[in-house]
Amino acid sequence: MNELPQLNGMDLAALLCSRVCHDVISPVGAIANGLELLDDDDSDEETKLIAMELIRSSAKNASAKLQFCRIAFGAAGSAGADIDTGDAENVAHAYFGTEKRTELEWQGERAFVPKNKVKLLLNLLLVSLGAIPRGGIVKVEMSDPNGTPSFVVTCTGKKARVPPVFLDLLNGTFMEQLDAHAIQPVYTLRLAQECNMDISAVLQEESVVFSVQNT
Repeated sequence: MNELPQLNGMDLAALLCSRVCHDVISPVGAIANGLELLDDDDSDEETKLIAMELIRSSAKNASAKLQFCRIAFGAAGSAGADIDTGDAENVAHAYFGTEKRTELEWQGERAFVPKNKVKLLLNLLLVSLGAIPRGGIVKVEMSDPNGTPSFVVTCTGKKARVPPVFLDLLNGTFMEQLDAHAIQPVYTLRLAQECNMDISAVLQEESVVFSVQNT
């Protein structure tokens, strides 16, 4: 893996906070819109029913995204803690449930895995959404979770490609300014370094295969 862009802890924290806010601002905004419709005295009963459904679905989406981000970006326990991959699978399925065009498949024995490796996997799932922008199937395959965990994420869909920012970071050719869009793949690769794992990304027809192995 090539050297990653350098940034201090304050900038990393700020950009990751922006990334999380980007995820939740849409459903939270929809909740606010629904409440405005309920408060409008001119709204008829049908409009109020639509508003309530909007609030319910948006609240569910916001909760799913926050639960996912809590593990993917947050402390999720004390330093050095292990995370139940079953919990990670649950929040991942809920998050993908908010992505109408993409389905998640998860294979692997349930186990307690070091926190940063679980965070790495969840962040790689976010990268995978950019690999199939028109939607498709993302398949997770975990190996040896009770020993030396490794995993493969296969993304299959029309117009599949390795996300450009992620590819530039892997190749050491990233020349843009870091922003809330670019920070997530940077964070993914920094997690890989922290876990002493290598990431490869290969395009195979209409699939992108991300492999994460121990160095």
